[in-house]
Amino acid sequence: MPKVTYISPNEVQTVVDVPVGMTLMHGALLNNVPGLLAECGGAMLCATCHIYLDLDTANRIPMPSDLEREKLAKVNQRKSTSRLSCQIKMTEDLDGITVQLPESQVWA
Repeated sequence: MPKVTYISPNEVQTVVDVPVGMTLMHGALLNNVPGLLAECGGAMLCATCHIYLDLDTANRIPMPSDLEREKLAKVNQRKSTSRLSCQIKMTEDLDGITVQLPESQVWA
């Protein structure tokens, strides 16, 4: 099963198995990864599952939709590789990726 390393703002690493087809958000929630709120449960109504990807990973996944970009425009601490983890489904190709969590999941 593919693995994902979630890194908290204070550099605590949590490595979990995320089944192919499951979103990175659900993988984090099912494994009790701290720091990911996911208040809307993946309905893309908020941005409390905001993550940072490394540039290589960001370039290997589909571009964000217009709605995702709209939600990301409202997050604090946005970066060029910011994404909503509810919109990224795990694939075999993503096995071993690292996901950085922002200091806050606050959104405007």
